Amino acid sequence: MSILNEIVANKQQEVSQRKRAVSMLELELMPNFTRKSLSFKEHLLNPDKLGIIAEFKRRSPSKGIINANANVKDVTAGYQAGGASAISVLTEIGYFNGSDVDLTDAKSVTSIPIIRKDFVVDIFQIAESKALGADAILLIAEVLEKEQLSEYLAYAHEIGLQALIEVHGESDLIKLPSAAQIVGINNRNLNTFDVNLNHSANMLSLLPMDVVKVAESGITSVKDYLTLKQIGFDAFLIGEFFMRDQDPGEACLNFTNAIRGAITAAKGKASEL
Repeated sequence: MSILNEIVANKQQEVSQRKRAVSMLELELMPNFTRKSLSFKEHLLNPDKLGIIAEFKRRSPSKGIINANANVKDVTAGYQAGGASAISVLTEIGYFNGSDVDLTDAKSVTSIPIIRKDFVVDIFQIAESKALGADAILLIAEVLEKEQLSEYLAYAHEIGLQALIEVHGESDLIKLPSAAQIVGINNRNLNTFDVNLNHSANMLSLLPMDVVKVAESGITSVKDYLTLKQIGFDAFLIGEFFMRDQDPGEACLNFTNAIRGAITAAKGKASEL
């Protein structure tokens, strides 16, 4: 069994337990359920920002512990101060050491959109995400059937959430709903967890023209960012690169400053020609 299949199987069991503890109706009666969500899409496309989705995660199945002692409030507030357009919070417990509390804590100290990053296998989790205060959710095409993906996206939109639909291979593209607005290409193979940054470039031309295009995983330098930006990506999910730093928020700020510096320098050279 691949790591992805193992995670999904465990997630299905976990969600069954959660559904016994609280009903959809109870979720819909929680205060956050009627809160107007921030627009993930608009923030990613904000021309004053760089389209960076800065991710909070303590560990991963492939890399093990990344930053076990990171304080979610300090890190996510630092991400916002560092120029992130949005924040991704891992809430998966068993393989990423995340929690729902991480999301609510992050929401309490930030004012930019937060995407709940987890393995959605049941529509219940989408209602749960709204109740927790998320502005967007992750839907992984590889773990959902085409009909499920359309149903889950429609429900997310119905309750005011946006969704990042993650694809890896061409077979995932067949599942994309016509209502998809934000699509991410994961450079990490979810079965082997190998990373290939060229994967985004190779897949980009296959995406629908009108979606917000997100490059995910493996971005570790200003050159990576600028290369992906130049070929047409709108947004960039970066987690491990920041989280390995003692101060992830400062790492984010240094990265955005370096990008802006590189862009300014490039414009200066162009004006000299």
